[in-house]
Amino acid sequence: MPVDTQDVPEGLVRPGGAPLYAPDLFRPAYRPARGERWRLDVAPFSLCPGYWSGVQVVTDMAVLTRTEGTGETAGLRTWMSMTPMEIESQELGCRAAFGHTVVMGLGMGWAAANAALRPEVAAVTVVEFDPEVIAMIEAVGVFAQLPPDATAKVAVVNADALSWTPEARADTLLADIWLPLNGDDRVEQVRRMRANTGATKVYFWGQEMVIARRARTAGLPLDTATVARIVADLDLPLIGPDLPDYPDRIARAAERWLSEG
Repeated sequence: MPVDTQDVPEGLVRPGGAPLYAPDLFRPAYRPARGERWRLDVAPFSLCPGYWSGVQVVTDMAVLTRTEGTGETAGLRTWMSMTPMEIESQELGCRAAFGHTVVMGLGMGWAAANAALRPEVAAVTVVEFDPEVIAMIEAVGVFAQLPPDATAKVAVVNADALSWTPEARADTLLADIWLPLNGDDRVEQVRRMRANTGATKVYFWGQEMVIARRARTAGLPLDTATVARIVADLDLPLIGPDLPDYPDRIARAAERWLSEG
């Protein structure tokens, strides 16, 4: 059940504290779940920075982690969470999705659910490599929380995002199969996914970091002209560059999240 605002410590949300995170996008209700390697946990509240916004108080903050290593070296590694950073770093693609939307990487099902809620979206195909993740999100009932017409749009496929091809050409490609936010290596992978799906519009996780790093390397300001030049070099029909404040968003996100690794 959602945490009531009155249960959040007063000092966090009163004037002078961090604001309560309340996006207008759908956030599924999650519950703790355990698998062989994966687990889903829910914290009552947490202070979290956004992708391009400031620190906010998040209630019912769900986190998806995977056990990696064995024996004494075994540990949990966070793969996705319902933080403002995760949501803001995917929301542009979700808000612009249309037609047949292909989502590469199920994660916690959030992006696919929000795409399915859009009347402009006719169908959502989610491609996920790990069957345990598919089973966990199904058991939690993420897509069952949607209105029936939106639920009916969603199909989940157990396949490799880099080789899967759809029976019906995609209109929108939303890709998030990487653990680190930063990484130029994903550009070529997104090109492969776009070629396989035929998508006419693309949004991939971390694209703002790719643009910001290339601008920094070239010694160019993050303005409209620079963004247009870099996007042309990427040779991908990206969602985002048409927004008038996109360079400013990139700059704000890069200030906090850009790494050189």
